[in-house]
Amino acid sequence: MRKIRTYNQISSRGLDRFSRDSYEVGSEIAQPEAILLRSHKLTVDQIPDSVNAIARAGAGVNNIPIDECTHNGVVVFNTPGANANAVKELVLAGLLLSSRGICEGMQYVQALTENDPAILNKEVEKGKKAYAGVELTGKTLGVVGLGAIGANVANMALELGMEVIGYDPAISVEAAWRLSSDVQRAENLGALLAKCDYVTLHVPAIEATKGMINSEALSSAKQGLKLLNFARGEIVDNDAMLAALEVGKVARYISDFPSLELLGNDKVSLLPHLGASTVEAEENCAIMGANQLVDFLENGNIKNSVNFPQIRMERTHGYRLTFANDNVPKVLSQVLALLADMNINVIDLLNKSRNDIAYTILDIEQQPDAQLLAAVAGVEHVFHVRAV
Repeated sequence: MRKIRTYNQISSRGLDRFSRDSYEVGSEIAQPEAILLRSHKLTVDQIPDSVNAIARAGAGVNNIPIDECTHNGVVVFNTPGANANAVKELVLAGLLLSSRGICEGMQYVQALTENDPAILNKEVEKGKKAYAGVELTGKTLGVVGLGAIGANVANMALELGMEVIGYDPAISVEAAWRLSSDVQRAENLGALLAKCDYVTLHVPAIEATKGMINSEALSSAKQGLKLLNFARGEIVDNDAMLAALEVGKVARYISDFPSLELLGNDKVSLLPHLGASTVEAEENCAIMGANQLVDFLENGNIKNSVNFPQIRMERTHGYRLTFANDNVPKVLSQVLALLADMNINVIDLLNKSRNDIAYTILDIEQQPDAQLLAAVAGVEHVFHVRAV
């Protein structure tokens, strides 16, 4: 019986992916083989040696100690694209909120105290002039980060009649296929900011993106820019944002990440991290995360890992073992030589690498026992071996 430890409230549709005949799942599981979580801040001491994989039901993994997991051979998964539609729809709401005086108009109406319908209607007609806005059609939207969410947003904006400029120096082939050919490409962030009426951020929170929207970047922005941040709070330097708002360089800032510095500013609209907060998104993320864990635990396959290479090999017959190693020469040949010396025939194998990590799936004719696993683990640079 495989054991899965959960943190946070995980959708039952995701948990149903774990067969009750083969899996024990719960929030109090000790010595789990895998962990499934959402936003819980996972610490190193919460990852016992029994853990082989962690799945984050969501895109961001800054709540997981990635480096320590990699060092210990723990595969970390996320669920890119599972919440893309939810975030895309909220970006649309953000575009409208920044353009049409919607919240301000609602507050005005709610504050009216007239009891006479005729007077009320007169007050409404008189007051609405203060909340006139602009239309999105014909305006230019800059999309920073063109992954699953960014591509969806870009395509949506085109359908609204907007001009769209995208910037993503690390765009993948898969993401490029999702993107409309009508999306223009910016050479750098400054060029994008200078041309756009609106900019929406969709990059991960990593060292390279921390504070990327800073004073220098905002100095390039078109006067009166409206900036939307549904990615991560750390991407925007709040002090620089406040300074840009004060001088009108930025007209509105819509953020899904409240902070003390931004509270109370009438040019800032803050949401309580609602980006993926839909029933559908939570279900999609849980299902994808659970499916990835099952395929890894039962077959050794890896999809959507943030620290290991993507790899998948069909199962035919025989027995399967997997191992991870430092990405240096001769490790695979040493393992194959070891198997040959033990008179074990290899049926099939697949080897992939990612940065400093290599990972191999081996199908062999003999069922791997403790002696074989120990022998493979003893090969220099091999740091994680598993019979699947």
